[in-house]
Amino acid sequence: MTQRDHKKSILRRARRVVIKIGSQILSSSTGIEEARLEALVFELAALHDQGKEIVVVSSGAVAAGMTRLGRRERPQSIPEKQALAAVGQIRLMALYERAFAKFSKNVAQVLLTHEDLANRQRYLNAKHTFQMLLASSIISIVNENDTVAIEEMKFGDNDHLSALVATLLEADLLLILSDVAGVYDRDPRLDSNAVIVPLIQDIKEARLKVIGSSRSDFGTGGMATKIAAAEEAAAAGIPTVITSGLTAGTIPRVFDRTEEVGTLILPDSNRLTNRKHWIAFNLKPAGEVVVDSGAHEALVRKKTSLLPSGVREVRGSFGVGECVRCLDVDGREFARGLINYSALELNQIKGLHTSRIEQALGYKPFDEIIHRDDLVLL
Repeated sequence: MTQRDHKKSILRRARRVVIKIGSQILSSSTGIEEARLEALVFELAALHDQGKEIVVVSSGAVAAGMTRLGRRERPQSIPEKQALAAVGQIRLMALYERAFAKFSKNVAQVLLTHEDLANRQRYLNAKHTFQMLLASSIISIVNENDTVAIEEMKFGDNDHLSALVATLLEADLLLILSDVAGVYDRDPRLDSNAVIVPLIQDIKEARLKVIGSSRSDFGTGGMATKIAAAEEAAAAGIPTVITSGLTAGTIPRVFDRTEEVGTLILPDSNRLTNRKHWIAFNLKPAGEVVVDSGAHEALVRKKTSLLPSGVREVRGSFGVGECVRCLDVDGREFARGLINYSALELNQIKGLHTSRIEQALGYKPFDEIIHRDDLVLL
């Protein structure tokens, strides 16, 4: 099947859409390109008029702040970025509000940190807020809350944030507008014969083949982060389109069932449950456990829980209930999950049969180190 064939099926049921607009789309060396922002809003408003529920994940706050304060070089330190984002976010939202108001559209600002979506209760609170905004036909403009985020809490790029928001909202489509026309079969900067791959059916295989991750003056993400975001969305059963946002008319072309635009990435056939997706992509691992070949085989092939007898090494300092990476004997991550024992406890029982846990610790709350319901294979 071609991209057109898949698009017809996807767009037929695509009502809720998350659209990520990168800073490289909205800004140049002189700051925010207002004419381009207004052109995108014109297309988004038309899409909203067609009955689509729209959430926009928009970068550009730091760039807007740089323009406002006359800065030419992007800051490197977190405090500098936070200060510029605080100045620029006001400007960015004012531009969006003014542009959407021309089409009688109401907008809302939603600022998130990684901690907001890693904490299960706050994750659900955010979901309820989005649902109310969508029910009220309000277009949410989402960005990372750079003014309070610290290095450990940052999403790292808005590609990842857009995938998290799409999953949170159980969106029907994720559209990533970039400064490139799609995913190429090779690095177009190095090979002029590189061509766009119109359809990706196996995102995991594609991620391993991605070459390069170009960076722009105002952008922090490259093609690698966009592929990673598409993989996160695919795991939740959400298709992704990656295409250029620099060309006028791109958004209506994406939603035209007869046109091939950019790269369409299909979702996984075996989607993760919401809880397992949250474990895999929202939580930041606090440590690692290395398992032997027998445990690796049991976890991957037989879908069992991880028992202490299969643990060879414990890395990091983590507490009960935190997320940890599971590594094979060669150091490759193959799973992650919520741990039932602290690192200190695990170091005392690793390699032991479950019947010896109580003897080693003086108590035994669980047989499993990680229960299979709390384990996600990657």
